[in-house]
Amino acid sequence: MRGCGGRLVWLLVLSLAWLEPALGGEDGEVEEEDEDEDEVLSDELEEEDDVLVLHEHNFARALSEHRLLLVEFYAPWCGHCQRLAPAFAEAATVLRNESSPAWLGKVDATEQMALANEFNITSYPTLKLFRDGNRTHPVVYTGRLDTEGIVRWLRRRAGPTATLLQDPDTADAFISSQDLVVVGFFKDLGGEAAQVFYEVASEVVDLPFGVAEAAELFQAYGLSADTVVLFKKFDEGRTDFPVDPARGLDAAELTQLLRIHSLELVMEFTKETFEQIFGAKIPHHMLLFLNKSSSAQLALQDGFRAAADGFRGEVLFVVVDVAGLGATVLSFFGMTPADAPTLRLVKMENNRKYQMEQDDFSGTAIRTFVQAVLDGKVKPRLLSAEPPEDWDTRPVKVLVGKTFEQVAFDETKNVFVKFYAPWCSHCQEMAAAWEELGERYKDHEDIIIAELDATANELENITIHGFPTLHYFPAGPGRKMVEYKSTRDLETFSKFLENGGTLPEEPPAVPETPENSTGREEPSLLGAAESRDEL
Repeated sequence: MRGCGGRLVWLLVLSLAWLEPALGGEDGEVEEEDEDEDEVLSDELEEEDDVLVLHEHNFARALSEHRLLLVEFYAPWCGHCQRLAPAFAEAATVLRNESSPAWLGKVDATEQMALANEFNITSYPTLKLFRDGNRTHPVVYTGRLDTEGIVRWLRRRAGPTATLLQDPDTADAFISSQDLVVVGFFKDLGGEAAQVFYEVASEVVDLPFGVAEAAELFQAYGLSADTVVLFKKFDEGRTDFPVDPARGLDAAELTQLLRIHSLELVMEFTKETFEQIFGAKIPHHMLLFLNKSSSAQLALQDGFRAAADGFRGEVLFVVVDVAGLGATVLSFFGMTPADAPTLRLVKMENNRKYQMEQDDFSGTAIRTFVQAVLDGKVKPRLLSAEPPEDWDTRPVKVLVGKTFEQVAFDETKNVFVKFYAPWCSHCQEMAAAWEELGERYKDHEDIIIAELDATANELENITIHGFPTLHYFPAGPGRKMVEYKSTRDLETFSKFLENGGTLPEEPPAVPETPENSTGREEPSLLGAAESRDEL
């Protein structure tokens, strides 16, 4: 999202995990407010909880006094900003206590319109790093929105991006220091490949990076040409990525290879591994649901692991304990703990889920099933809740997967559908307006107002990427669908319907508060594992 919205990403109750978690901000246009003409702001730098409070009068001074300045542009009403604030302040304190050259500041973008416009702030929170007083080319923050993520990201930019390893003893000590270590072996540290390596090191802040140029280190580690090596204390112990002499190094490709190979061949779904599992952006996840308290079910991991090796990078194999954190994602798959042990494959691009006709936990059977899904030979299993008894008597009709087609594509009706998630704050904010819309049109023969819980129902040809999503299905042949993207209030909805699924040419009113915003929340497995309202 960067709207209540992808950083791409099974869930919605991880519904809010297996969808591209994405932590992000809230979209919103900000109206310029009249300033108090009697208030005169100076260029003095004031602080709140070790965070500089910035405005147009002291911004230049802050840049001149601090070599590295990470600035959060926020809106007071933004829920994501409010939840980020304690972590942001804690990170500022940690860095201050380390005497780091990196400082943190914040700008209320709803008040400081000049700064918001200068730096093209269109969603909240937006974080940008200003280096050496340069105001024209700030760096967009790419780290995690928590204390540790902010601190790590800034430490990497404040210090050397990679440690120079000069002899076998220092190299051995560095490689042994952590479970995962990346070392670039380059015969010329000033060359193009080495520079790309440094670029990757500056972004992949959760891994320590070292560089080596000495011939004795090439010999010690059995190398004869430029190579990036990932050392790890699990699985095969080491993965080499030779530098192609013709192509050189590609930063995006190397970053993805490091993400993929820094994962264990078979991951366990826990709070500690959550970021790794979804951050690697592997296109498919193969899941083994089991109860770890059962020794018989634990033994099923052997066949699961045997199947995993041939799919590294294409399919991530994950063990989910239904008696642990995995319990929070079961509803996303239409499952209960009693369904374990069982297998599911999730296609991350569209969150489609695939299931064996009958579970077979042998390595051969799992390999065959996964390959069949990749080859397009298996149809997805679509979830559908049961329709409430009164689903079609309410002003807002309650649709489910199995009733959607007959209602939405009724050629005699114009159907306006809200696709929502129960945990979505934007959906909650517009709920009253949608109910009022249903009341207004309940007696219209050719207009239906409806809603569908997209966390419990899936549709074959419609993929929902954010919440709420509003689609209008006009009467007539052709299975047409129009996405509504304007202001979410009763009167604008009505204009849209009365105008046959379009809005009049006049520009829509700009909302002053998030209640009528056009922000959306993206589905993510995170919501099931922990409240979706938390960063």
